Amino acid sequence: MDLSSHDTPVTIIENVALQLACSPVDKNVAFYLDEDDELKHLRGCFHIPKMKDLPPTNPRLVNENESCIYFAGHSLGLQPKKIKTYLDEELDKWAKTGVHGHFNGKRPWALGDECIVELMADIIGARKEEVALMNGLTVNLHLLLLSFFMPTADRYKILLEAKAFPSDHYAVESQLQFHGLDVETSMLMIEPREGEETLRTEDILAVIEKEGDSVAVILFSGVQYYTGQLFDIPRITKAGQKKVQFLQ
Repeated sequence: MDLSSHDTPVTIIENVALQLACSPVDKNVAFYLDEDDELKHLRGCFHIPKMKDLPPTNPRLVNENESCIYFAGHSLGLQPKKIKTYLDEELDKWAKTGVHGHFNGKRPWALGDECIVELMADIIGARKEEVALMNGLTVNLHLLLLSFFMPTADRYKILLEAKAFPSDHYAVESQLQFHGLDVETSMLMIEPREGEETLRTEDILAVIEKEGDSVAVILFSGVQYYTGQLFDIPRITKAGQKKVQFLQ
């Protein structure tokens, strides 16, 4: 089964259960998904909290010495085991060389972005000379919107998912206010259907088709931070290109 598709988690689990002729909540479904995961070997690269170290844990209900099941990676990832080594290297360099650490050592601080430019170019499908790593996410979002969000009387809305990452939400509000627009009418947020937790791709495409003539920017995360939903960015982009000025 192709688990790299943009099907919802529920659909994937139901399809696996159908293939295994068992219930979707059967543990064999979990075993199957684990075994089919091409990235499962990376689990050993991270620290996984023990149950006993987590705040609201009832020791009568769990084995305190077992690792927890961590579902918050889309919000705050687990700590890589190598991170302490890397941080200690830089702290040691700071202690030994002071200001000279800016331009010396394996990872000069002033040039810190350059050592991962090629990796980032591969991720986003760009040439190395087209990539610049700078600022934080919210600052960059403001810079992008200042450059590309050019509202007109007819095309002035920004389309994004409901419960977007809070700083993304606030940045959009700020940009709308900066242009003197009413947030309530200019900030178009798509919510899941009643009783559902994630957005259906067909619903996103329907909103783009219906509202596209009044939308200036479509702003979607690749992975929704609140639910962990992987959006079908290729389909959303294709639909947006037919109707909208800019997509981020």
